[in-house]
Amino acid sequence: MEFGGKNRGDRSLSGPNGELRDETLSMTALESAIARSESKLNFSRRRLLREILENSQDAYFLSSRDLAKRYKVDTATIVRTTQALGYKRYANFLADLRSHFVSRITPYSVMKTATRERRGLAERVSHSLETESRNLEAMRASLRPNQVIDLAKRILRARRVMIVGVDFAASLSRLLAYGLVSLGHDTTAPEGSTGNLQQSVGLLGPKDLFIAISFGRCLRATVDSLLYAHTRKVPTFGITDNEASPIARFSDSFWITSIAHPSFHGSYVAPLAAMNALLVACAHIHPQRSLQVLRRKEQEFGSGIRWYSPEDSEGSRTRPKENSHG
Repeated sequence: MEFGGKNRGDRSLSGPNGELRDETLSMTALESAIARSESKLNFSRRRLLREILENSQDAYFLSSRDLAKRYKVDTATIVRTTQALGYKRYANFLADLRSHFVSRITPYSVMKTATRERRGLAERVSHSLETESRNLEAMRASLRPNQVIDLAKRILRARRVMIVGVDFAASLSRLLAYGLVSLGHDTTAPEGSTGNLQQSVGLLGPKDLFIAISFGRCLRATVDSLLYAHTRKVPTFGITDNEASPIARFSDSFWITSIAHPSFHGSYVAPLAAMNALLVACAHIHPQRSLQVLRRKEQEFGSGIRWYSPEDSEGSRTRPKENSHG
C-alpha cells in the first residue's frame, strides 16, 4: 500500500451534475500521450497503438520483441512508435500501458483473460486463494503504522465523516462506517442514486471528512461525489488500487490497495485489512473514550433483544400453530 498526496493543480472539477467535467481528466497517461502525439503518427502507427490499447490485458507484460511478434511487426517499429509518443525507454511505455490496463479493467476483461489460462477448476480455486494472500502480504509490507494513525487523527478531528462506495465497494463503506459509529464517530455511508449521494455530500463542510472508495476505472457516482466534496471545501481521502485512478488523482491523500483477482470480481482482502487497522488506531488513540462509548452500548444491548437466547427457539417450538383458515 502507498500513501500519497496529490496536488490537483489547475484541473477543472465538476459540480454536482458533472457539468464542468474536463474530458481530459478521464484519459490515462498513455491515452494523453497518444493524443498529444497524434500529428506525428502515421496511419499504421495509430492503428498499431489502437490495437495495443484495445488488448492491453494481453500486452502490458510483453517485451518489445514479444509485442512486435504479437502484432506482426519488427521490434524497431515498436521502439520507434513508443519514442514518437515521447517515451525515452520502452519500460516507461510499458509502465503506462499497465496503468492503462488497470484503470480500464472490467469484470468481462478479467474473466476473458482468466479463461485463456489452462487451469483445472481446483487449480483456479487455489490460484484465487494465492492471489488473496499476495494482496494481503503486499499490503502488510507497505502499510506504515503512522499512515494509519494520521488518518485516524483526521477522523477524530472531523465533525462528521461520510464514506462513499458503490456496488461491490458498498460493503466496504458500510463496514467502515459501522465500525466508526460503534466508536462514537458521527459517520454515514449513503447509498442509492447519484442524487441521493450528492444531497448527502451537500450537508458537509470544511470541518467534515469525505472518504471515497473505488477501484479500477472508478464509478462515476463515487467520483462525482468526491469532486462535489471539493467544491464544498471538504477534506477528502481515497482508497483505490492505482495512482492513475480518479480517486487517487482528486483526493487530498489516499491509500493504494490491490484488489487483483483472477475472476470477474475484485479481491477486497487488502482494503478490508487496512480498514481494520484503521479501526484499531481509532479505538486506541483515546482508549478511555472508546471504552466509555462501548460500555454504554454494551449496557443498552444487554437489556434488549439483540442477542440470541435458547428461550427464543424454545418459544418457537411451543408456540401453537396458527389456523391456516384464520
